[in-house]
Amino acid sequence: MIDRLLFDHPRAVGETYGAHARTALGFGWRMVAAGLACIIHALIPGLFADTASRTVGRLADEMRGRKPRPAPAGEMESFAYVI
Repeated sequence: MIDRLLFDHPRAVGETYGAHARTALGFGWRMVAAGLACIIHALIPGLFADTASRTVGRLADEMRGRKPRPAPAGEMESFAYVI
């Protein structure tokens, strides 16, 4: 069970657990920072006017540049890219 939860997905995308964790954490922190910028922008519209959209665009470009993998049975095709 632990092996399946921690290691199956990284193996399936050709990464070690550590490499996959670094990549996912990098994406996650950038999304959190962009989300905080959105919240601040909601309160003070003159700040961070394009931070979130710029971040999302960069993350999307980076995600598309990663190796696609086949979608597991029951998983939607649009979520079949490596994180």
